[in-house]
Parts: sequence; structure tokens; C-alpha cells
Amino acid sequence: MKSEITLIKDSEWSVIDGEPCRIFEFIPMASVKDGKVSSLSGATPYASIEIECKKIQGRITGFITHKTDFLNLWAAFKERTVKHNEEVIIFWSKKHYKVKLLKFLPGFWPKLWIMVCQKDAYEIMTDPNYKSELQGEARFNAEKAITEWKPEIME
Repeated sequence: MKSEITLIKDSEWSVIDGEPCRIFEFIPMASVKDGKVSSLSGATPYASIEIECKKIQGRITGFITHKTDFLNLWAAFKERTVKHNEEVIIFWSKKHYKVKLLKFLPGFWPKLWIMVCQKDAYEIMTDPNYKSELQGEARFNAEKAITEWKPEIME
């Protein structure tokens, strides 16, 4: 039986720091109107996401508690929308800030790099044997983002 894992705090998310994760479901608990976020309360996460990550076995629910991360997910799923032949891949990280000292100020900075990619990009990124006929530039093009939201403070 696979376990269910919940990621809320940075210490929990840090297990997958820098790892690609595929989002299966984006569940907003807040909304956006005219660029402004409206949430239930300051203590409620903005959203949850159902993800898979090769580093962790089992069902993973991640809670989104940073406004910029939520706005970027909203932009990907609600404004742009994800087509049937696409998937959303995220990288959660505190290690990739341009200014290294920022990683010691938890909660203040966005942590999600969000990419809309072609279907199968996640498998290509995480399994070198998947579609092994794709090599070099062709493999790079199969896994690169169609569009992305990367916080300016990340390298």
C-alpha cells in the first residue's frame, strides 16, 4: 500500500528541493479577480496540488502558502489552461535563489518554478530510458517548457 504524504512546511517540501514533480490536480482555496487574491483567511493555504515526484513514492498533496506561487499556478491552470497534450511540472526550491542568503528567510520568498510542457516531458526528464531514441537537441526540445513562471529571485 502506498502512503499519503502531505507537504505544508518548508521542512516537508525540502525533501523534493530541486526535483521535478508533475501536477495532476490544482485545487484552489482562494480566487483571483483583477490580479488580486481573495482567500478565506490568513491561516488557510491558497491551494493544494496533487503531485508525483520520483524521489517520493505514494500520493503527495502539497499546500501552496505563498501568494506569488499561487498566482503563478492560477495563471497556468485558470488563465492559460493546460491542454490535453500538455502537463505541468514544478520545481520547489530554496537552494536556487540568486542571493544565497534568501534561503534562510523562510516564507518570504516564492519557491515554485512552474512549467507547462508537452505531454511526457516529466518522464523524459526523470527516466533516461524513456524514449531513449530521443537524444541531444531532440530530447532537450521534448522536455523544455512551452511557457513557464519562474520567480525573478531564482537563478
